[in-house]
Amino acid sequence: MKPMFDHEKLQVYQLELQFITWATKLMAEVMASGVPRVAETCDHLDRASLSALFNTAEGNGKRRRQVRVRYFDDARGSVMECASCLDALVAKGATTQERIIEGKDMLVREYSMLTRLVQRFSDDECVHEDEVAYGGRTVVEGSENEDEGRGRGRLGKRGSRGRGTRTRDEDE
Repeated sequence: MKPMFDHEKLQVYQLELQFITWATKLMAEVMASGVPRVAETCDHLDRASLSALFNTAEGNGKRRRQVRVRYFDDARGSVMECASCLDALVAKGATTQERIIEGKDMLVREYSMLTRLVQRFSDDECVHEDEVAYGGRTVVEGSENEDEGRGRGRLGKRGSRGRGTRTRDEDE
């Protein structure tokens, strides 16, 4: 049995490798097509696909949960960049929607797997969409009652991103 690093055992890592193989063939076709001004897009697709792979591998090797989450989240962002590069190649007329379907399918699966890894290693405190304390009352975010007491102001738990809700009085 050949020795393996832990990241090589991840299904998402193996899928990222498959995507790189697929994308390399696509980029060769696109570059050979003679369509002008696609080299930058192909270069970005290449770099983004490698970034997803590298961030997944490095994140899996980190011990601290928050650090792992950051790397997996960065990998997820790189997957989105890959998807937008494929869209750009279609928009530039360098390939067709039909040709990129296989790649997009892989990217959707990668994104899903990375999202589950982010959720798995995230602190429970990072996601608050159910009930929140607001002005001495407990409300469900998005309900009509949330507007009451706005004069006191609202701050998201992590700045203005809206993850959780606290009044300014509670922050001081």
